[in-house]
Amino acid sequence: MLLGPLMLDIAGTELNDDDKKRLIHPLAGGVILFSRNFKSRRQLTALTAEIRALRTPPLLIAVDHEGGRVQRFREDFTNLPAMRDLGNIWDKQKLRARQLAKQIGFVLAAELQAGGVDLSFAPVLDIDYGQSSVIGDRAFHRNPQAISELAHDFMLGLKAAGMQAVGKHFPGHGYIRTDSHLEKAIDRRSYADIEMEDMVPFRRMISFGLSGIMAAHLIYPEVDRYPVGFSRIWLQDILRKELQFEGCIFSDDLSMKGVAHFDSITERATAALEAGCDMILVCNDTQTVDELLSTLEWNISAASLARLARMHGKKRFTSMITLREDGDYIQAVRDISAIDGPKAILPF
Repeated sequence: MLLGPLMLDIAGTELNDDDKKRLIHPLAGGVILFSRNFKSRRQLTALTAEIRALRTPPLLIAVDHEGGRVQRFREDFTNLPAMRDLGNIWDKQKLRARQLAKQIGFVLAAELQAGGVDLSFAPVLDIDYGQSSVIGDRAFHRNPQAISELAHDFMLGLKAAGMQAVGKHFPGHGYIRTDSHLEKAIDRRSYADIEMEDMVPFRRMISFGLSGIMAAHLIYPEVDRYPVGFSRIWLQDILRKELQFEGCIFSDDLSMKGVAHFDSITERATAALEAGCDMILVCNDTQTVDELLSTLEWNISAASLARLARMHGKKRFTSMITLREDGDYIQAVRDISAIDGPKAILPF
């Protein structure tokens, strides 16, 4: 069975019958995990194995696991710092900051892969303007050059452990205060202003070989009246053609209030897919998911299938036993634990 274009969530720490029914639906293609799906590393490994066993090829398994306040799994995982801590180090010691970014990416990916997770939606490429209610210290820095350098090394760390990077939230969510999880978010700047600053890290990361991008649920009325994840202008004309991005485009969660102006979830999903998303996320609303699975009509393209296939993890470490015996991993965790600020907690 081919993968579908929908990434869904599940209820708890193991699959129930309703979860299984949804995940074997032809439209399903991935699972996103949350803190409620994690109790221990052993339980996580069993859960991801159960998910993989449902389908061939297996469903893509993802998580938002950035470090700082957005880290879904904590017990038996290294406590990773917020990316802004790296930005603070970059201000004084650029080379050290870049090395630490690579070490954090490596540890993040290695620990997730050992637990059976394919990818994290990271790194955040948004600019920290000091005013966003949702981005804040999740961003590396205010300087686009600093973001580009640190994100590049972070991506190199991910790849060293067999994981692809997903940059978010294209073309930049850091300027406005509004949280698109809760309400419609509008950025009234011109395209020229966005291109000069916010898009710089995305452009640079694409040139470095970025494999995935998550689109923002923001409206830029000077460019298009639709939110970015539903905009052919943003996804096709700008991201695909102008920036020449050939990787996988993910939507942000279609259940968020920032895109609630569509009449139905089916219209919302269809609009995002037609605009150019390869995979769309629908989370934390089982009634909406069931409605979508029963009404959406979409034949996923060969190009989207190929892009999604590249997002599967290439495991360097198959268990925490092999990971904890690896000298590179041990050194990376020690390096992270020396970062000023909240200390990293070693998982061994």
